[in-house]
Amino acid sequence: MSDLHARAEAAGLSLQWQDAKGKMQTVSDEVLTAILERLDTDTGEPTFLSGDVGRELALPQCWKAGPALLTLETGETLSVTLAGDGEDIRLPAQTLSGYHRLEQDGQQITLAIAPPRCPAPPAGRHWGSAVQIPSLREGGGAYGDFASLAEAASALGQAGAAALAISPVHALFPADASRFSPYAPSSRLFRNIWLAPAGEPVVQEDELIDWASAAPDRMRDLRLAYDRLSEVEQQAFADWRERAGERLEAQARYDALHAYFHQRDRAAGWPDWPSAYHDPTGDAVAAFAAEHQDAIRFHAFAQWHADRALQTASDAARASGMAIGLIADLAIGVAGNGADGWSRPQDLLTGLSIGAPPDPLGPNGQNWGITALSPFALRRQGFAPFIQTLRAVFAHAGGVRIDHALGLCRLWVVPDGAPADQGAYLAMPFADMLRILKIEAHRANDGRGAIVIGEDLGTVPPGFRDVMADAGTLGMRVLPFERDEDGAFTPPDRWDEQAIAMTATHDIPTVAGWWQGRDLEWRARIAGHPVSSDDTQTRAAERTALWACLGKGEPEPMDPTPVVEAAVRGVASTPCPLAIVPIEDLLGLDEQPNLPGTTNEHPNWRRRLPDELASALRDPAVSRRIAILNAR
Repeated sequence: MSDLHARAEAAGLSLQWQDAKGKMQTVSDEVLTAILERLDTDTGEPTFLSGDVGRELALPQCWKAGPALLTLETGETLSVTLAGDGEDIRLPAQTLSGYHRLEQDGQQITLAIAPPRCPAPPAGRHWGSAVQIPSLREGGGAYGDFASLAEAASALGQAGAAALAISPVHALFPADASRFSPYAPSSRLFRNIWLAPAGEPVVQEDELIDWASAAPDRMRDLRLAYDRLSEVEQQAFADWRERAGERLEAQARYDALHAYFHQRDRAAGWPDWPSAYHDPTGDAVAAFAAEHQDAIRFHAFAQWHADRALQTASDAARASGMAIGLIADLAIGVAGNGADGWSRPQDLLTGLSIGAPPDPLGPNGQNWGITALSPFALRRQGFAPFIQTLRAVFAHAGGVRIDHALGLCRLWVVPDGAPADQGAYLAMPFADMLRILKIEAHRANDGRGAIVIGEDLGTVPPGFRDVMADAGTLGMRVLPFERDEDGAFTPPDRWDEQAIAMTATHDIPTVAGWWQGRDLEWRARIAGHPVSSDDTQTRAAERTALWACLGKGEPEPMDPTPVVEAAVRGVASTPCPLAIVPIEDLLGLDEQPNLPGTTNEHPNWRRRLPDELASALRDPAVSRRIAILNAR
C-alpha cells in the first residue's frame, strides 16, 4: 500500500466505493490528495468515550486497573474499580444512561452511556401526514407560518392523525429571499424566522409563493412586532436571550452583518464580506456590533419569537390528541457561507462539499452545495456540536426524521470546485453518534422521549439498516420503491415492520401525479422535448404492476382518484407502526413540492395547498381516505 493510500485510510477515506449496480469503483489518487489537503485530521487527546447501558466499557491505553471515581451527570459520585491488565482495561457495566465523568490519577474522560434503543412509537398502529409549512393556507397571508402550523396540526389531530411531519425549520438567510430551500440552512441550531407569525395577513389566492416579496414583507412585520414589545415581553425576551448565550449572539451578529453586506454589495455570505469581517472575534466585527446593537437585538428577538411560535404549534398538536405530535426534520448539513461556517468553522468540513456518488437518478453524481460536521472536530470537542444540533431539532418535537441518515455512517465528500463524481466516502464516528442519538431521543419532549426516523432510501451499505433498526430507529418504506428484484411491487403486508410506511415523499411525485405521468411531463419539459415513447410505455407497465398489487381491474390513466385511495389503503395495511400520507396525497393533488436536480426550472418549495385543512379535510374523497387510515 502506498503512503498516500495509507494516509487516506487512516483518515477514514474509502479507496473504493460500490455503485448502484454493485460494481466497485476506485477513487483516483488525485481525488484522495485533494481531499486530504482539506482535512484537519487532528482529534486531540481522547476526552470522550461512548458505551452502552449494561455492558462493560473498554478504556484507552492510558488507564490502568484499580480504583477510579465516576461522577454521574446527576452529580452523584461513585467509587468504581477498573478491571483488566495491560492494554485491556474496562469500566464495569453501568445502569444509568447519560453523560458521566470518569477520573483516575489526575486524568478524566467523558462517558456517554446510551440506553439500548431509541424510544418506541406509541403502542398500536397510527397514521399521520406531512406538510411543507409555507404551503399552508391557515391564517391567510402570502405563505404558511408557525401559526398556520398550529391550526393545521389541530385540524389533523382532530381528524385522527397521531403525527404531523414537517420539513426543516432551520435558520436560513433572512436578508436573501432567493435562499428558501429548507435543506441548505445557515445554521441548524436556530429557526427560520420567516416562519415566525407577524403582521396582519392579506389573503393571497396565488398558487405559488412569491418569496421575493413575501420574505421582505415578513421581515418588516417582524420589525414592527419588535418595536411594539410590551415591558413584560421585553423582559421575557431578555431572559431567553441571556439563557441562549454565545451561539445566539453569534447567529444574531451574522444575520445583521449578512443583511448589511447583502444590501450593500449583494454578498451571498461571509466569504464575500471584506476580509476584516471574516473573524467573528476580530475588531471589525466588534465595532460593527457596537454600532448596530439594535439590529443584532432585533435578530435575536426574531429567533425568540419564532421559537415561541413553534412551541405553540407543538402544544397545539398534542392538545388535538396527537399521540406523537410534530415530527421535525434534521437536514444533513449547512451552507458553508452561513452562520455556522462563519462563527464555528472549526466544527465543519472546510473546502469540501457533501453529496452523493453517481447512481441511476444522478448519473454524474450530486453535489448538494453544503458542508457537514467534521468527524475529527467531533472527536476533538467531545461531540458537543452534534449534541447541540440534536437538542435544537428535538426541541418542541415528538419525533425527528434524519435526512440522509447514512450521513451518520459516512459522507460523500467532494473538493470545492470539483465535479460531483470526483469524491470519496469519509467515515463518520457512527457508533458514537448513534449512542448520542439514543441518549438525546430519550430526554427529548420534556423527558417523554421522541421517536427517530432515519431516511434510508436509495443505495446503502450492507448491514446499515440492521444497525439502525437494532438502535430502535425507524426506516422509511415508500410505495414506489417497495419492489422485488423483478420490479414487482411488494404487497403491503410484507413491508418492513421497523419502519414508517409512506405513499410518497416531498422529492418524488404524488400518487396522482405519478399515475398521470406529471413527473415525466416535467422532466421532458425541462429537457425541451416531448415525453418519450419508452417512458410512456414503462410508466404504463408500472401502473399495471401497481394496480395488480393494490386494486382490481385498472382505472383510467387520467383518473387517479381510486388509485390514491388504494395507495392510502395499502400503506394503512402494512405492519409498520406509523403510516405517513403527505398532505398532497391525502388531498389527491397532482404536483409534488420539490423536483430534485432543479432550481428555477420547477417551482420547488413554492406550491400552496388549495384550501385550509379544516375545510379540505371535509371533502368526501378526503374523508374516505381519513376513514381508511383511522381504521388502522
